Amino acid sequence: MAKERSEDEQIESGEPGAEPTAEVENPNADEQHAAEEALAEELAADAGESAQEEEIASLHQQLADHKDMVLRAQAEVQNARRRAQQDVEKAHKFGVEKLIKELLPVVDNLERALSTIDSEDEAQKAVIEGIELTQKSFIDTLSKSGVEVIDPAGEPFDPELHQAMTQVPNGDVEPNTVLDVFQKGYRLHGRLVRPAMVVVSKAP
Repeated sequence: MAKERSEDEQIESGEPGAEPTAEVENPNADEQHAAEEALAEELAADAGESAQEEEIASLHQQLADHKDMVLRAQAEVQNARRRAQQDVEKAHKFGVEKLIKELLPVVDNLERALSTIDSEDEAQKAVIEGIELTQKSFIDTLSKSGVEVIDPAGEPFDPELHQAMTQVPNGDVEPNTVLDVFQKGYRLHGRLVRPAMVVVSKAP
């Protein structure tokens, strides 16, 4: 029986079944590895740029939000300042309203005094002139404070300025015309202080 050759002899002779002593290197392995590394680096760079872009976008949004908050705060300050200025102006304009309301009965009494005195009586002329001068001075003083007299005799009835005490049938004028004024009205800088008390016409 022939002696079997050893595995080493089989490997050296290159016979079938013999295993190679080392793997055959792939010549493209280095290039593939370098390409993979380059691709990984590129993906990492893209990821870093994307994160930076997101952070920049977030910062821009925060800046826009802060600008909006500042603009809103400035607008609120301006509105508060404007309201305060309007309140001060109203206080200057209408701060004397209560005093004027208390003085109006004095004007009413002067007018009633003139209406009760006989203007034909020579003895009363000096009294009449004195009361008229006092009344005129009083009205002029009120006018300087922004007071306007409402004397609507002969004018159409205005429910915002006039208070109808009664209605009287009258075919000579249009219905809802002021026939007589019981008591004059007054406005302060356009604001109604007291309506005029009037008699209004209606159709017969």
